[in-house]
Amino acid sequence: MIELQLRRDDIRRQQTIVKLPTPLVDDAVRLRIELFSLTSNNVTYAAMGEGILGYWDFFPAADGWGRPPCWGFATVEASNVPALAIGARFWGYFPVGTHLDVIPTQINGHGFTDGAVHRQAKAPVYNRYFATAADASYVADREAEQTLFRPLYATGWWAADCIARGAPVPRTAILSSASSKTALSTAHQLGRLGDTIIVGLTSAKNRDYVESTGLYDSTVAYDEIGELSVEGPAVFVDYLGRRKVTSTIHRRLGATLVRSLTIGITDWTAMAKGIGDGEPLEGVTPEFFFVPDYMAGRVKEDGPALNARMVDDMRVFYPVSNALVRPVVARGIQAVEASWRQLTGGEVPPDIGLVHGW
Repeated sequence: MIELQLRRDDIRRQQTIVKLPTPLVDDAVRLRIELFSLTSNNVTYAAMGEGILGYWDFFPAADGWGRPPCWGFATVEASNVPALAIGARFWGYFPVGTHLDVIPTQINGHGFTDGAVHRQAKAPVYNRYFATAADASYVADREAEQTLFRPLYATGWWAADCIARGAPVPRTAILSSASSKTALSTAHQLGRLGDTIIVGLTSAKNRDYVESTGLYDSTVAYDEIGELSVEGPAVFVDYLGRRKVTSTIHRRLGATLVRSLTIGITDWTAMAKGIGDGEPLEGVTPEFFFVPDYMAGRVKEDGPALNARMVDDMRVFYPVSNALVRPVVARGIQAVEASWRQLTGGEVPPDIGLVHGW
């Protein structure tokens, strides 16, 4: 059994732990993790491992170390739960490694919830495991695309919903880290929803890529923000987490900026102490957009058909995503270690999706 662990105080430092299997406890199931992706989203989880979100808490490690989470597919390897047979396959939230033991509760034909005590305070979306045999979101010949985009597309879809329902409805949406998969998903859905002008903020090296996606009405490099001019009302959607960029946007747009949403930290080094660190911002107060809470509120308001619409849109997006990001599948722990070094070093080209298996 293999685990990737990171130093909590420096997520660039990693170690690989190899363990012998232990006896499976009563009422437990052992899942063998088969396929998962590594993206800037995983870096965000690690960068926000401490504090109120506590991503390190899902999969405990020794003091000073953390196990980075990922999304992917796993198969039941051993089971002390009669309702969950060996060979059953599930989508869900896992540690980067080969195995995860869970205590299944709320078991039905669609999946189960991990009832481990240390996970009970977490948002239910992270603790639910979906049986691929009955999962409406599952597409058998698009597993790599799902590991890359399923959680990120959902974030982007709900973010677009939040933006479009703003009061006032924004004329312009400015998305930082425009080459990131979550920003691409947001831009894709915003474009489908209506007439919002979508501006992508990106680095100079990714500018050509962002423009090539066709998802943005205009593209602006970070060093050009001081000259940015947009139609108001405007909303800033931050996937970057670089306080200097946010501060410049707020100052430059002034009263034109009516909302500022914080969603991700693709530049994890710029926010060592988490969301809200850094100099005070002018104008509107940034809102932290936490998808599970927003989604739960919207589904309660409009009913489960709204989430079903998101799922339908996501299934359509899987093949579309190939024009934006090409999945590259690699196997083994050395490939995982190399991918993590690339991600934290900002070395992964935006058109490449890192998918891993064992």
